[in-house]
Amino acid sequence: MNLRDKLRGLLVRLYARRVEGHLDHAQVPKHIGVIMDGNRRWAKASGSSAVHGHRAGAEKIEEFLGWCTETDVEVVTLWLLSTDNFERPQDELVPLLGIIEDVVRTLAADGRWRVHHVGTPDLLPSQMQTALKEAEEATAHIDGILVNVAIGYGGRQEIADAVRSMLHDAQDKGVSMEDLAESVDVEMIGRHLYTGAQPDPDLVIRTSGEQRLSGFMLWQTAHSEYYFCEVFWPAFRKVDFLRALRDYAARHRRYGG
Repeated sequence: MNLRDKLRGLLVRLYARRVEGHLDHAQVPKHIGVIMDGNRRWAKASGSSAVHGHRAGAEKIEEFLGWCTETDVEVVTLWLLSTDNFERPQDELVPLLGIIEDVVRTLAADGRWRVHHVGTPDLLPSQMQTALKEAEEATAHIDGILVNVAIGYGGRQEIADAVRSMLHDAQDKGVSMEDLAESVDVEMIGRHLYTGAQPDPDLVIRTSGEQRLSGFMLWQTAHSEYYFCEVFWPAFRKVDFLRALRDYAARHRRYGG
């Protein structure tokens, strides 16, 4: 590392401390959703493979959750694998699934966070399903950040699964379709989502400069604030995270009012 890079790093750290020092923890979002985008483009820019980019992105996760812990965030939803990602070439998808499985096991072994899967389990390999089940059981007692790992996740699929769950529940209880139709409301559908009784995301962060949700938590993000960051996910820094929190705190949420 040359002198210029050292000075730049020092200035960034000093700036991050300044931003953090002015951060009002009472205005920190309680639930943050993260669309971790840009692993492949980061790798391409550095002359590396897509798999290397995914590994670098995976290594960023624990660091990010550490920042969330320091700032009193209570729930984090990490979008690790979408339903669309299954269409990627096998030479990329298979290693990616292995990397994600390692992430799940690492988060569970850390001991600071409670792991919860959001997504369609049937889409995942049996080994991944086992890892997710073991992680949830091993961390169920932990009183730390609730980490939703969105794996095999699609927003439209979630809503379809919620409706299917609601119909099965009514059938099991002997409720007629007519009575069910009369009783359906927003709260009922919400209870059948992957996130169940969890609070909706206050803030959604997407890295890499893309400014779209791509199907991320379509139902839950109706009133969320969005923060789009130009930085690729593996290069996401604490100062970028703090800027997102500062930006969020400066907004006046109206919830349609």
